[in-house]
Formats: sequence, C-alpha cells, structure tokens
Amino acid sequence: MIRAAILPAVGSPLEIAGIELPEPGPGQVRIRLAAAGVCHSDLSLSNGTMRVPVPAVLGHEGAGTVLSVGEGVTHVAPGDAVVLNWAPSCGTCHPCSIGEIWLCADALTGAANVHAVTEDGTELHPGLNVGAFAEETVVAAGCVLPVPDGVPLTDAALLGCAVLTGWGAIHHAARVRQGESVAVFGVGGVGLATLQAARIAGASTIVAVDVSPEKEALARAAGATEYVVASETTAREIRKLTGGQGADVAVECVGRAVTIRTAWDSTRRGGRTTVVGIGGKDQQVTFNALELFHWGRTLSGCVYGNSDPAKDLPVLAEHIRAGRLDLSTLVTERITLDGIPGAFDNMLAGKGGRALVVF
Repeated sequence: MIRAAILPAVGSPLEIAGIELPEPGPGQVRIRLAAAGVCHSDLSLSNGTMRVPVPAVLGHEGAGTVLSVGEGVTHVAPGDAVVLNWAPSCGTCHPCSIGEIWLCADALTGAANVHAVTEDGTELHPGLNVGAFAEETVVAAGCVLPVPDGVPLTDAALLGCAVLTGWGAIHHAARVRQGESVAVFGVGGVGLATLQAARIAGASTIVAVDVSPEKEALARAAGATEYVVASETTAREIRKLTGGQGADVAVECVGRAVTIRTAWDSTRRGGRTTVVGIGGKDQQVTFNALELFHWGRTLSGCVYGNSDPAKDLPVLAEHIRAGRLDLSTLVTERITLDGIPGAFDNMLAGKGGRALVVF
C-alpha cells in the first residue's frame, strides 16, 4: 500500500489514505513521485468547477523516477527521471492532425479509467490522468516525458503545468514581442511563471495585478516592473503605467468574470487578452457590439499554454540552465501530502505562490 490524497466525492474534504496500485500493463509506466505541485485546477476538481469521475486520486503536476515499465514502452526505462504530462495527445483526432495537440479530443479519456483501489476495495480514478498526489502512480506512457538535463527533479514537477502554461500563454497564445507591455492578473504559481516568461520574452513594462499586497515582492522577483493591488480602478492604473494607452497584452490567470473583463479593459486599442484561468459556468463575461468594433481588441482562451510539452521542455530547460528561468522562486511552501488541504485553503485566501508536495 502507498499513501495518496483521495477525493471521495465532489465537495468532500480530501482524505489521506492507503491505496493499492496495479503493476504497469502494456503501454504503462510506474513512477515513484519526487514532488507534486498543488495547482488551482486541483481545487477546481475538488469543488466541481471541473468535472471528473470520482472517487479519484488528485494531482496532475508532478515529477519522479521510473520504477518499472509495461510491454511496448521504449522511450523511458527504470531509473529515468520523468515529468508527468496530464494532457497527452492521441495524435489522430482533428485538433492533433492540424497541430493543435493542446486541444486533443481524447486527452482526458484516461481520467475515466480505474487507477487504483483503497484498502476496502473501492475503485479510484486518476483525477487528470496521472494521480500525482501519491507516493507512486501508474500512468499511460504518453503521460511521461524525460526530465531534461540540468533540471533538478523536485523542481521539474512545476514544468508539468504551471511553467508550461505560463510560458505558453506568453510565447504561444499571446505571442508577446520584445518591447511590448504585459499585464498579468493573478500572482499564483501560473501567474509567477507567466511573469518570468514575459521577462524572458523581452517585455518592457510588466504589470502584476493581485488582490494581495503581500505578493508584490514575489511578483517583482519574477520580473514585474510594476505592481497593482486589484480594485475598481485597476484598468485605469494600468493605462497610466503604460503611457496612457493600455497594455499590449493582458494575461488573466484567475478565471473570474470581473478579472477577465478588467484584463480586457486594461489593454490598448488593438490589444490582446489571453485567458488562462479556469472559471465556472456561472462566470458570465459581457461586451456590447459597439465596443468590440471600436476597440479592436482580441480575447482568446488558452489551454495548457497552447504548448507541445515534448518541444517546449527542452526550450525551458535551456533557460533554466542559463539562469533565466528560476523554478524555485515559484514555490512559497514545501509540504507533505497531509498539507494539501491547507494549501487549498491558502489558494482560496489568495496567499502565496505554488505549494509543492515533496515526497
């Protein structure tokens, strides 16, 4: 038996309990986790904003060491350090066939599989394919990628979601150009990664926005040149900080209607707003037809940073080795499995950056 964080039902508290994993079958890999990040998506799964089969082992941002592999797995071997990829592409659906693998129609089909059983025989599902809130996990081969050389294994967990999402939001979705101004809404793990990505992209003015004044130091360490505490005047303040025009790009990492609308209002005429945050169906954003015409702004969604992990991880590794990307600064708390409920509470309260479960 191994220990894991289990979501017994939507809206229920997590339970830390023993589970039994099967040995890897054909096309599967068993991994001993080194670390797993606590992402806002895990909270969204637990409260029902995102729906997955339950009961489930949550956790989707992780890294560890391969223990064993099933028949047909050749790209990793026992002893290899790997990053978990919670959204593997099938390679054959329409989005995959046109190169948009982050929109793969079959990416989350594995979440319906039986992943493990509890001590009393209850069947468990993997929350987002990988069940990373556990000492060990068994996943499909497509869910593992080798950790690039020079990246510490524990820190590599952050590459599996926060960093790929933040990097991709800047470089793939918004396509920030050198010298452009960027406003980032929400200074959690993804927001901090987005700020670093904007700095690496050569953005000029980088404005971080959050409800918490205490996050200013974190934001500036990640690359923010300005910090704004969210209020009814946020859009006006950002225009003032960007020569009266508004930001070229806004990236929303919160998933709330009011924040999305404010991000859009904060951009210049012709500006671009990228929505990374995952909001509920009740979060309705409205625009009138005249302002859409007049402002000429672009509003777009962003899934997993519109990234191809196999191609993006080597690029990120080069920035890490060169010292341009610092994964450790995203982490404000290192915890055990038992600390995950407290990390959820901190996210709800708007405290800190990324909490990292270290095994």
